[in-house]
Amino acid sequence: MVQVSPARYLQRAKDLVDSRYADPITVQDLATAAGLSRAHFSRMFTRTFGESPRSYLQTRRLERAAALLRYTDRSVADICVMVGLQSVGSFTTSFARVYGMPPAAYRASMPPAVMYARVPSCILARDTRPLPDSRVKTAHGEKTRRASRP
Repeated sequence: MVQVSPARYLQRAKDLVDSRYADPITVQDLATAAGLSRAHFSRMFTRTFGESPRSYLQTRRLERAAALLRYTDRSVADICVMVGLQSVGSFTTSFARVYGMPPAAYRASMPPAVMYARVPSCILARDTRPLPDSRVKTAHGEKTRRASRP
């Protein structure tokens, strides 16, 4: 039987954090995903990735919050809840520690979110399509104005 590297099991936990950062995830949940005891998981995760599982989860949440601050107009409180944090005060303190400024100042230092509005290509094609010709061809190949109907 092939021996699987411990990093592969730890990667499962890392993937869980990346996909469910907004959920109330505990270190025990991550250890279960990796198939390890909580204590052993924490030691192995820290040794392998250079930061604790809790720190990794917090980093992911703050990275996502920074992206939401850049690309949306949602309030700081909404973003705090969206990334899985409960306290706006703790969020602001943690964000300022990592990014060097509070969330509101971070947002103010960036271009407005409207500059980054993403519009699906099908909508762009529809809305930028030239207007249809308002004249109708007759049987003789001439174009005439379409008669308005009462």
